[in-house]
Amino acid sequence: MTTVHHVADRPSEPGARADGRLTAVPGGVGQRIERPEDTVGAATSLLDAYEPARARFFASPTRTLLAHGTRTEVPHGGTPLARRVTETLDAELLAGNPAPIVVGAVPFDQSAPASLAVPQAVRWAPPLSEDPLIALPAAAPAAADWDIRPIPEPDVYGAAVAEAVRRMRRGDFSKVVLARTLELRSSRELDLPALLQRLARRDPAGYTFALPTGPGRTLLGASPELLVARRGGALIANPLAGSTPRSADLAEDVRRAAALLESEKDLHEHAVVVDAVRAALAPFCRTLDVPERPTLVRTAAMWHLSTTVTGELADTAVSVLELACALHPTPAVCGTPTTTARDVITELEPFDRGNFTGMVGWGDASGDGEWVVTIRCAEARTEERTLRLYAGAGVVAQSTPEAETAETGAKFRTFLDAVGADHQESGR
Repeated sequence: MTTVHHVADRPSEPGARADGRLTAVPGGVGQRIERPEDTVGAATSLLDAYEPARARFFASPTRTLLAHGTRTEVPHGGTPLARRVTETLDAELLAGNPAPIVVGAVPFDQSAPASLAVPQAVRWAPPLSEDPLIALPAAAPAAADWDIRPIPEPDVYGAAVAEAVRRMRRGDFSKVVLARTLELRSSRELDLPALLQRLARRDPAGYTFALPTGPGRTLLGASPELLVARRGGALIANPLAGSTPRSADLAEDVRRAAALLESEKDLHEHAVVVDAVRAALAPFCRTLDVPERPTLVRTAAMWHLSTTVTGELADTAVSVLELACALHPTPAVCGTPTTTARDVITELEPFDRGNFTGMVGWGDASGDGEWVVTIRCAEARTEERTLRLYAGAGVVAQSTPEAETAETGAKFRTFLDAVGADHQESGR
């Protein structure tokens, strides 16, 4: 019998000690230093130092990164993205940068321009979850009236889910991920540092990010899903698929977690994603370990089915971004078959996803790094005082419009809580 005690907040990274803690992290530009285990405030100081437009922030279960300035940007072009990144980093090495990194965002459509840059300076710290100061509550959001506009309206989204289900039952395809958005317009200027603080402190064991993606635009989020990380010859991927909202009532929350572990619909959806991850990574690996059954990952708002895939690369010249591009998009954010699902998304979603369900992260000149699926995110447009929130749900033949609309509504809670707008948007 499967029990709920098979639960983890996040998997450990390859090369971790038995207790899940790493012995070293990237240091200043190009250095690896012994981890300052006893330094209180090292990670939260980077969180406190974040400045919109001037900095790039990324925090994971293994480290915290704050990058300042821009030495160069990865150019857009017709060659594969991973190759352009490698060429950019190699040029930086030749120019005297001892250990450059790229950090930024890649959109859902890999053929669209990415927002990737080599920063002028990088500061590193241990994970936020290991900094005792992260337990201090974030300041309450400044009082603001939010004008909230759903795109599409919930009933229109439900109709799109019903249409996708109809086609799947006809045999056209097996899964599609359909998303919807909320556009929040504020009566006050957006306080992005305060918003990042609330996201990070709400779920410090997750993947929190704030990255410029264009003039006056910032991508912020708190994703639960690692796409792939690489350290030397070791890799780890953590596909999530199948989820249910958490409950404030402990007994009900446990019941929901147990039900998710036994849900035929969610287990099938998860298996499809894991099989796709296995198929994408296998050509690169000497060994690949894929557990037979998923466990649970919890965030502040959701329970997710999770499988931690680990492997050893056959060729260490393969960079983490090359692996990420081979994986993206997984069925967890697109569907199956991929080409058909993309076409259905284009037809049924009345907006451009942009960076939503793309990937965010960092990579260095040796090929190591971390790339995360861009979910639980929003695009901030400071001059317009708007936040565009995104949430999606995996639609299969057993789906119902009501259930998928409710799931996306629960996923919006991450940002609605962060900006203090949850009381305004309880039913959408």
